[in-house]
Amino acid sequence: MAATHSRLGAVLALSTILLGSAAHAAAEPGTTRPVIARPVVARIDATRASAAVTPYAYGMFIEPIGGLMNRALWAELLDDRKFYFPVVAEGKDPPQPLSVEGKPALVNRKWRPIGDEAAVTMDRAQPYVGAQSVRVAVDAAATHGFGQGGLGVAQGREYVGHIVANGTPGTVLTVALVWGPGAGDRQTVTLPPLTAEWQSLDFAFKPGADTADARFEVTGTGTGFFRVGTVTLMPADNVDGWRADTIAVLKSLHSGFWRLPGGNFLSNWDWHQALGPRDRRPPVYDYAWSAMQPNDLGMDEYMALTRLLGVDPYVTVNAGLGDAHSAAEEVEYLNGPATSEWGAKRAANGHPEPYGVRYWNIGNEPYGWWQIGRTSLDYFMIKHREFAAAMRAVDPTITLIGSGAMPDQMHPRDAKENASLESIQAKFGTENDWTGGLLAKAWGDFDGLSEHWYDTVEKRPDAPPADELMEFARAPANQVRMKAEEWAIYQRRFPAMAQKPIFLSIDEYAYIGAGNKPTLKLALAYSMVMQEMLRHSDFIRMSAFTFGISTLDATPAGATLNATGQVFKLYGERFGAGVIPVAVTGDAPPPDPKFAVGYDHPQVKSGSPTYPLDIVAGLSPDRRSLRVAVVNATFQPQPLSLAVQGAKADGAGRVWRLSGPDLDAQNKVGAAPQVTIIEAPAPSLRGPLTVPALSTSIYEFPIRMGGSARVAGQ
Repeated sequence: MAATHSRLGAVLALSTILLGSAAHAAAEPGTTRPVIARPVVARIDATRASAAVTPYAYGMFIEPIGGLMNRALWAELLDDRKFYFPVVAEGKDPPQPLSVEGKPALVNRKWRPIGDEAAVTMDRAQPYVGAQSVRVAVDAAATHGFGQGGLGVAQGREYVGHIVANGTPGTVLTVALVWGPGAGDRQTVTLPPLTAEWQSLDFAFKPGADTADARFEVTGTGTGFFRVGTVTLMPADNVDGWRADTIAVLKSLHSGFWRLPGGNFLSNWDWHQALGPRDRRPPVYDYAWSAMQPNDLGMDEYMALTRLLGVDPYVTVNAGLGDAHSAAEEVEYLNGPATSEWGAKRAANGHPEPYGVRYWNIGNEPYGWWQIGRTSLDYFMIKHREFAAAMRAVDPTITLIGSGAMPDQMHPRDAKENASLESIQAKFGTENDWTGGLLAKAWGDFDGLSEHWYDTVEKRPDAPPADELMEFARAPANQVRMKAEEWAIYQRRFPAMAQKPIFLSIDEYAYIGAGNKPTLKLALAYSMVMQEMLRHSDFIRMSAFTFGISTLDATPAGATLNATGQVFKLYGERFGAGVIPVAVTGDAPPPDPKFAVGYDHPQVKSGSPTYPLDIVAGLSPDRRSLRVAVVNATFQPQPLSLAVQGAKADGAGRVWRLSGPDLDAQNKVGAAPQVTIIEAPAPSLRGPLTVPALSTSIYEFPIRMGGSARVAGQ
């Protein structure tokens, strides 16, 4: 993920809008009555088919940016559980280095002394793991120890953990979970007496109240000292260390694949150090995001995640500070037989069967000034070819994806520009064309190319609400359209692409910006992104959304799909793998934008020629039904006429509609969802349609191929 981009998302709700003459109309802000528009005409040619949607059309991306994985996906409640940082009083923390782009460090929750802070020191002579462990002097006169606050816990839920400690024989440790200010708002567990040897001691808690600010404490009594090497605390229902509730919700999306483990983080991460028992893996520093990583998440954990989610793993290898030899070893660890060197190490770690990872990405954004290990295009082409040869020598069946960047993404660090097809022409074939560089200098050493984009929300406070909504919703899909326009240029520049088809993987993308919450409004924009990618299914074969957890609203008490998650659910279930996109034409092309924008917005126009509706259509895998997806990002119901060539209507249809009560609708844990997907009857393909305001609808009509069907009222 580019260092200049943000993360996380959450929430959204409700949809009651029915179809046909009873369509619900949303009044435009500042008005009292909706306006019924003139009919939109869409011509669908069922004989002009594109490549079928792949199982990887709606994938996800994740990386451990600071604590991003912890608490949302990984079940660990404690930060710095291996004591990378010293345990010191508030205000005495050593400064952390800035990130690679000069931004402040991501702040972990810190351990703080309990009692006399002078009693708590760091032992660097005999650490249990990493460079240091905590040493606490104890005596009979006072309580000494350390603790960490800011933990989120749920009432009545069981939490389990263990602490690895040693000390003066006979010293007694107690651990406590505190969830409030009262004397009864805590649970204390006294552990067996310590010995001079490191030992792992288990404990469990069940808090008496919900709180986002619980505190975990470790204290000792006796004479002498105790040391703590590591400690962990998780919900008892965790599954192999992963949160059971968030995993269950994410599994419902059937995402096809997850790209992992990064991300900028990857470019200075050594996967070898994250193998074996988690307590014994040394914590590491992530210089990309300026954050400590406990290194609990290694390739075995990531493979467990994809297994639990029911998706395929798509692994990116470190081509920043990493080398081809390390990447080849990683392929062997994940895919090699147990008789191979690294396959044997995998088996020794409890996984005798190969994981069989098919998709591999060489490097993350190697073109970016923010990327650790960045080099020139020419030098990286040497590196890419070496990686490809070494990885394929281990497993020739893998699918390799090169890390490209088209000219619209390439500009100087502080440049402010909005790329157009005219403005980028001079960049093709230069250092500012990494996709072209791979095509020209590494042909044969990849099967597909990756592309990343992030679009930033523009503020238009003076724009009329209807115009502001449409401009907001259309903007991110323009990023996809620009990739399609540039792909066509590459096809002309490199005729070999016609002989050996390769594919594009848009494996990081998001619509970001301060205050851009996962509302119904954002869901309409992401719906248009999905539609634009579906228009180019002939070469856009994979995509991965930033981040997988951005489809959730998650709290310590539970998780639910937010509005963005509902978009992925709708398209994954109703326009998913095997659906065959077909041509949609019309007489109303999308207009030019009405308002000036900032920068990093491609100057192209996405959408179908059915403005103001955005429409894609496709045949079911058995060609017995027609799917029509329609986004109405307006405040009015829109009458729609469909003229279908090459198919005949064969009965009444159904519609699945995503909507909510207003643009700000969200889904929150513990509250009734506001953005929902409602299934309802639809007229036959011969009947008129009215598409409700502020909605994304996917219609399904039974058909027989051959002939034509025309909607009444055209």
